Amino acid sequence: MRITQKAVAHTSLQGLNRNLETFGKLQQQLTSGRLINAPSDSPTGTNKAMQTRSDQAAVEQFSRNISDADSWLSITDSTLQNMVDVARRVRDLTVQGSSTGSSSPASRQALSTEVASLKETLYGLANTTIQGRPIFGGVTTSPRAYEGGAFQGQVMDGSQVMRRVSFTEEVRVDLNGIEAFGPDTPGGDDLFAVVGRIADNLVNAPEDLGQDLADLDVAMKRMLGGIADVGARAARVEREQQINTDLALTLETELGEVENVDLPNTIMRLQMQQVGYQAALQATAKAISPTLMDYLR
Repeated sequence: MRITQKAVAHTSLQGLNRNLETFGKLQQQLTSGRLINAPSDSPTGTNKAMQTRSDQAAVEQFSRNISDADSWLSITDSTLQNMVDVARRVRDLTVQGSSTGSSSPASRQALSTEVASLKETLYGLANTTIQGRPIFGGVTTSPRAYEGGAFQGQVMDGSQVMRRVSFTEEVRVDLNGIEAFGPDTPGGDDLFAVVGRIADNLVNAPEDLGQDLADLDVAMKRMLGGIADVGARAARVEREQQINTDLALTLETELGEVENVDLPNTIMRLQMQQVGYQAALQATAKAISPTLMDYLR
């Protein structure tokens, strides 16, 4: 087979162009710091990078959900703690008023006035809101959980305020008023009714304060149970926050492995490609001589 000068020149130019294309690609990677600058650079890597970025977006949303859940549970916990403190003060006043031998009508009236004031304080705390929603209102859209002495929230079977904190986990963040303050049975008295009854009995029926104390203890026990429940959920949210942080770092590392260049390795390959290209240019220049005199040298 006869090899013509044109064939030699064409083959040499093709080799030089491939060499130059590889050199240019390495130079682009080094300049951008990325292995993938276009989907065609690595279809498999592009697909993995897209999936990783999708997971990163989900993890960022989980982080926002965790922050919201932490705020909701923290406010609920502190509010319940304050309400328990107020209920303890009501209990102390009730015990003081039940001592019939040491309480005059005037002192009972003063105790009743203070208990009535504490009842309003309890109502105010029960209507605590977060982002315009009452924390004890359940799934209601009403701005208040209690209005006119009645629960205005909405409690439906299976309806809870949830926050997704991972790909597989959801955490409940609410504690509705019925769960926190009663009543235990339909038609029974909740915390506020018990406190209101104490305020009335301090003046009109001190002999009934013994039962009132028992009912108040039940209501306080219910609130303490709510605090324990909220605390357990808050601890769960804290664990999920750490897991989410670790996952974010893992995804960042995975994305870097797919997209980011290995700087020392890329520099070495670029230098080797440059040396090879220069050697190919020199060899081609000798193989493709422009004049007859170049052959005679």
